[in-house]
Amino acid sequence: MAELVPFAVPIESDKTLLVWELSSGPTAEALHHSLFTAFSKFGLLYSVRVFPNAAVAHPGFYAVIKFYSARAARRAQKACDRKQLFQKSPVKVRLGTRHKAVQHQALALNSSRCQELANYYFGFNGWSKRIIKLQELSDLEERENEDSMVPLPKQSLKFFCALEVMLPAYDCRSPGVGLVEEPVDKVEEGPLSFLMKRKTAQKLAIQKALSDAFQKLLIVVLESGKIAVEYRPSEDIIDVRCEEELHGLIQVHCSPWKQYGQEEEEYLSDFSLEEEEFRLPELD
Repeated sequence: MAELVPFAVPIESDKTLLVWELSSGPTAEALHHSLFTAFSKFGLLYSVRVFPNAAVAHPGFYAVIKFYSARAARRAQKACDRKQLFQKSPVKVRLGTRHKAVQHQALALNSSRCQELANYYFGFNGWSKRIIKLQELSDLEERENEDSMVPLPKQSLKFFCALEVMLPAYDCRSPGVGLVEEPVDKVEEGPLSFLMKRKTAQKLAIQKALSDAFQKLLIVVLESGKIAVEYRPSEDIIDVRCEEELHGLIQVHCSPWKQYGQEEEEYLSDFSLEEEEFRLPELD
């Protein structure tokens, strides 16, 4: 079986581990560090969250750990369940399950998460980005309102960025665009604050374009451990396919640049535990 790893927030239950029977001795921060160290050996982690047990339960903690890879999560569950790990008593580890089947739209990773995932699978030197165009659009609005007698105390900084992510080993290039608008008042904030906001808006446009470019790429992890890349800018993401079904899809073809006229929304890279419903599986 081959596994597809998208540049998206992992929300699937088979990528989520529930860990409980954690000792009440260490602090939550210390447990977070110990859990991260123990479970990151099996694959790249998206998040590690530690929570205190409910008041009706005995003192202690439980944790929710998310992997980018379902295969890594399964390996971690089998290796760590009923093991002592970093404490004197064994911990219990289960794959997360939901009360009901709920379909969630895939949430895009932010640019820093995308780079972390790309570095893990492609290597630090396995990919690069090239900025094709970085343009400020806020001055266009000022020119349009030059003849107007109505004062415009509030202005907006707008930056547009177009770039491409390049994967030389896979002969693939993925385009991305980002458009950022930030309200600003030059009179109230002063020239220094205005320049800082301008620099921030410029950086956000680049980050947004980088995230958009990575969303069009799909990491294909073969059973042998080899990595392939699939370029699919508009199709839905599928979790796992057989290697036979992937034959022909792994052939990468990147279409040339097209005109983009619509800003694509960037979602939050994380969400609270309350947004997911889990239940602890019954023990044997």
